[in-house]
Amino acid sequence: MQTTLAIFGAGRLGQSWGRLAQLSGQYRIGSVCCRSLAAAQRAVDFIGAGTPCTLAQLPPLAQLNLLACADDTLPALATQMATLPRPDMAVAFHASGVLEPTVLTALADSGLAVGSLHPAFSFADPSRAVTSFAGTLCALQGEAGADAALRAFAAAIGGQAFDLPPGAKAAYHASLSIASNYLVTLTGLARSVAEQAGLPPALAGQLLAPLMHQSLDNALQLGAQQALTGPIMRGDVATVAAHLQALAASPDSLALYKALGHATLPLTRLPADRLAALHTLLA
Repeated sequence: MQTTLAIFGAGRLGQSWGRLAQLSGQYRIGSVCCRSLAAAQRAVDFIGAGTPCTLAQLPPLAQLNLLACADDTLPALATQMATLPRPDMAVAFHASGVLEPTVLTALADSGLAVGSLHPAFSFADPSRAVTSFAGTLCALQGEAGADAALRAFAAAIGGQAFDLPPGAKAAYHASLSIASNYLVTLTGLARSVAEQAGLPPALAGQLLAPLMHQSLDNALQLGAQQALTGPIMRGDVATVAAHLQALAASPDSLALYKALGHATLPLTRLPADRLAALHTLLA
């Protein structure tokens, strides 16, 4: 017997999960709600099922209700949904990486089981997400009444749920943001400095990509300390000084290089004099 899934906020994550749920055969897509009816219809078209509606005129709740809207709108949406008709044993959950299930207190107080399920995945494009989501780890928090439903949902769409302790969401999400967002920032910085050296953009990409892949693989497999190479690991003060001079014309790049250098120093096993010299240079 299929479980009915309603989606409130069908952006990239909502569309991706809706489509995966539809493809699983274990869920029937009910209401798909967006700010505008046109956006809801586009989401329904992508998912391949569902009834479009707007967040201004909310429909009755389903057995399983995904709130996939922006974090700062979750409390107000939960309050709106708390008065809606619902089936027995209904579950509501959000997909925020930083907010705890307590943001859905209004729904919990109205009798729903609430939780959160956050995937360690980047939903840049729903079409690509649907084909590559399998095996994604999903952080699960929730009441006992929501736990089984969310584990089943994660498994049905190809994810792997794991328990995240209460109160851990902010640190958990900061870790993911550093790994994902700031890796992109570093890529942009490296390309910019390569182009400053006169390399054409295409060549800069060809030059950096293998090195970045190798470094990331090493860090993940060997650990950060063992994977570290380069002038800071060697205590090469003159080379670091040359880098700083080259970056002097770009204050933002210079500040980021210095901050990253300071963060790298604890990974080294340098003698005290070299460590002190680098600390002073990067100040």
